[in-house]
Amino acid sequence: MEGSEEQPGPQPQHPGDHRICDGDFVVLKREDVFKAVQVQRRKKVTFEKQWFYLDNVIGHSYGTTFEVTGGGSLQPKKKREEPTAETKEAGTDNRNIVDDGKSQKLTQDDIKALKDKGIKGEEIVQQLIENSTTFRDKTEFAQDKYIKKKKKKYEAIITVVKPSTRILSVMYYAREPGKINHMRYDTLAQMLTLGNIRAGNKMIVLETCAGLVLGAMMERMGGFGSIIQLYPGGGPVRAATACFGFPKSFLSGLYEFPLNKVDSLLQGTFSAEMLSPEPKDSALVEERNGTLEEKQASEQENEDSMVEAPESNHPEDQETVETISQDPEHTGPKERGSKKDYIQEKQRRQEEQRKRHLEAAALLSERNADGLIVASRFHPTPLLLSLLDFVAPSRPFVVYCQYKEPLLECYTKLRERGGVINLRLSETWLRNYQVLPDRSHPKLLMSGGGGYLLSGFTVAMDNLKADTSLKSNASTLESHKTEEPAAKKRKCLESDS
Repeated sequence: MEGSEEQPGPQPQHPGDHRICDGDFVVLKREDVFKAVQVQRRKKVTFEKQWFYLDNVIGHSYGTTFEVTGGGSLQPKKKREEPTAETKEAGTDNRNIVDDGKSQKLTQDDIKALKDKGIKGEEIVQQLIENSTTFRDKTEFAQDKYIKKKKKKYEAIITVVKPSTRILSVMYYAREPGKINHMRYDTLAQMLTLGNIRAGNKMIVLETCAGLVLGAMMERMGGFGSIIQLYPGGGPVRAATACFGFPKSFLSGLYEFPLNKVDSLLQGTFSAEMLSPEPKDSALVEERNGTLEEKQASEQENEDSMVEAPESNHPEDQETVETISQDPEHTGPKERGSKKDYIQEKQRRQEEQRKRHLEAAALLSERNADGLIVASRFHPTPLLLSLLDFVAPSRPFVVYCQYKEPLLECYTKLRERGGVINLRLSETWLRNYQVLPDRSHPKLLMSGGGGYLLSGFTVAMDNLKADTSLKSNASTLESHKTEEPAAKKRKCLESDS
């Protein structure tokens, strides 16, 4: 471990950091429901019909369980000793229990009154157990099931966990599967394995899964190596990637390149001028327009101040005036510098993005990538046939699609094209199990499908072309031959002798 710390390069973000800090991205967990949020002081968060503030989670360890108290405050939940099997009273079976709705003495009004008094959910559950006439007649398994059901309803228990590929993929698949093209978490794990994602690789990724596949690759590579993300449209979407909370050192090896410039890069017609959609003169025009807008805004502000001055005696009106004066649209002469700073900052970002695009183009032009991952909503065939030229021989590639038919067409085209081996079209089958003492069994509900994967390895094309030409020449020569095969001639000579 000491030798690895002395190596240059970005260091992993964990295992050193186990404490929650202000500004960190965390995942809130309640039963099987997840939500990714950023920790900010005095910011109201709504989760599972509960609102609270995350101020009190700062400084605690990841995995700590909190309870929502009055005023939206989170307090660490103390561990409660479970009653032993000797003190528990349980029945032998549930045959004599009738669900007629009369077994619970507490009414909904009584429960609401307990909530209004500020009684915790744990105490409410305890009172429900004490006022149930059939609880002691239930079996031990039925009692545990009853307690679990009531805790889920009345206890506001939240666990703060550290984001990871597994947690975020489960969260997206359960809450918003359409944003990740209905990619199941086991399918994502298969992609990372088949693509040989590891530290030090040079990977190419094209995905429209909100950045989930990109974040999973960055997590597995640990900040070592380089990733070139090809994106459609105006810019890459990295909503899920931001939820990982990677340090800045992880972003140094991340490059991006527009998908509509890939053809020009393959044909050798790519140039730096193609990456500047906005000429430099447009910045001057924008600056001049900004100056004109500033003059008009300052004149309009003077007129508005003359009109609003007599009515600004009330405190609410004073707050409104202060808000208007702070609005960037109502800029005065003193804020002309901030407008110029904004334009300069925009120019700096565009120039920095242009440099990163040129670096990505240089990396792609080397055509020695260690792997290719495609998981997009577009048809995979034209994408894969173009992007395979950037991958070095004997390297893996993986293509994900929600449906099987596009991958079948892609499989056929790859077989016709050549240059690939070990083509495999697969679908993973997943079933969840309930694992409890004396009652472990498969769950009744399971996922219908998590997508399809087409994987394979690249090989050098030159040798293949030579082999195919030799085979074609040999076949033409054999067609012109009129002599019998050598084995048959040998048999004829033996019979004559």
